[in-house]
Amino acid sequence: MILDEIYLVIAERKKHPSEGSYVSSLIAKGRDGILKKIGEESAEVIIASKDGDREQIIHEMADLWFHCLVLLEEEGLSHADIFRELEKRAEKKRRKE
Repeated sequence: MILDEIYLVIAERKKHPSEGSYVSSLIAKGRDGILKKIGEESAEVIIASKDGDREQIIHEMADLWFHCLVLLEEEGLSHADIFRELEKRAEKKRRKE
C-alpha cells in the first residue's frame, strides 16, 4: 500500500535526516511547522473544491494526506492507528444496524 511506503520514508527521514530532503526539513521545523503546512494544504483543498476543479482537488488532497502522515510520525502515531479507529467506527455502525 502506498501509504505504508510513504510512511516508511517519513519515519526514515525522522530517524536519519537527509540534507536536501523536504521531509527532513519539515520535521526539523517541528510540530508548529508541520501544523502550519497542514493548515495551508487544508485551505488549498477548500479552494480547489469551491472551484470545482477535480484534478486540483486530488492534487491538494494528496498534499494534505502527505502532511498529515508527517504529523502522525511527529506524534508517534501512524496511519494504521487511524485505520483502526475508522474500523472501530464502522463496526459500531454495523452493530447498530
